[in-house]
Amino acid sequence: MADSPLAPIAQPPGPKAPGEIPVDKIKVPPGFKVALWASGINNARVMTWGDKGTLFVSSRVAGNVYAVLDRGATREVKVIAKGLNLPNGVAFKNGTLYIAEVSRITRMVGIEDKLDNPPAMEVVYDTLPKDLPHGWKYLAFGPDGKLYFNIGAPCNICIPPDTHANLSRVNADGTGFEYVAHGVRNSVGFDWHPVSKELYFTTHARDWLGEDTPSDRLDIASKKGLHFGYPHCHQGDILDPEFGKGKNCNDYVKPILKTGPHVAGNGIEFYTGSMFPSEYQNRAFLAQRGSWNRTQKIGFRVMMVTLDAKGGVAKYEPFAEGWLQGDQIWGRPVYTRQMKDGSLLIADDYAGAIYRVTYQR
Repeated sequence: MADSPLAPIAQPPGPKAPGEIPVDKIKVPPGFKVALWASGINNARVMTWGDKGTLFVSSRVAGNVYAVLDRGATREVKVIAKGLNLPNGVAFKNGTLYIAEVSRITRMVGIEDKLDNPPAMEVVYDTLPKDLPHGWKYLAFGPDGKLYFNIGAPCNICIPPDTHANLSRVNADGTGFEYVAHGVRNSVGFDWHPVSKELYFTTHARDWLGEDTPSDRLDIASKKGLHFGYPHCHQGDILDPEFGKGKNCNDYVKPILKTGPHVAGNGIEFYTGSMFPSEYQNRAFLAQRGSWNRTQKIGFRVMMVTLDAKGGVAKYEPFAEGWLQGDQIWGRPVYTRQMKDGSLLIADDYAGAIYRVTYQR
């Protein structure tokens, strides 16, 4: 709103130096430890593993994609692609890195063998909308082998074109485009339950309807073609004052969890590793980048969701927090990624860093 003193949090001009990153302020449950794993990665966002152990990291603001090589006590960071249009989503399959920009998906074949001389980017799909608002995309291969991504609404609140506010998918070669879910304002994170294989996704709710409403969401796309309410109904039970007229919230899929107002939930990842205690199996980690349009800041943490036997939410609690100190922030967790040993990496796009969470039995 034009008369509001609130404004998006400015991104730092570059990544923070290791000595400027107060890792000790990150609090995790007893038995867990957090360490700085990599730094100097400007606007570190989505992470994905290559087959040979390379961690690929996107940078939406910098327009880069990085390769992070584990050298034991240190990490080496290489820029393998630059000058891209808000690259956010990265996914890896069969030796090939896939990258999602605003209006296209590209790939780099055999990249792990060519990190010092990256191959040319091949276009997979290039007819996505060019709108910048909510134009950045998450990208992941589903259990069906298809490549899934989001297409956000081109606005805060509006009647979007049929091409927007959805989750979609294509085959790995770019053929077979189809919509998976509708009425999704802006999802930039999803994962499939390890057992049920159902698609769970986070959603950023609309702004300027109040400091405490509407809540962001966690949803399940249990089948293709469901509508999740945007722009008519928010958080499953609030009709939009303008676009909800004549609508009924019961006509749309309700969230399985209201994750909080303006928390900006980004990544979701189900834990399947062996390092953490057994009760952590199949729990979901939700990285919340944090609010900007709320007087009292909220989010800036990694939450954990425990599901019940029916796939609903049994418990919702903090797992890692401390990036928000009083009213001051020093970092913004955005995505997680498991390591082969079962430890958990957390990307921070504000500090330009990646943290590693371990557990000592």
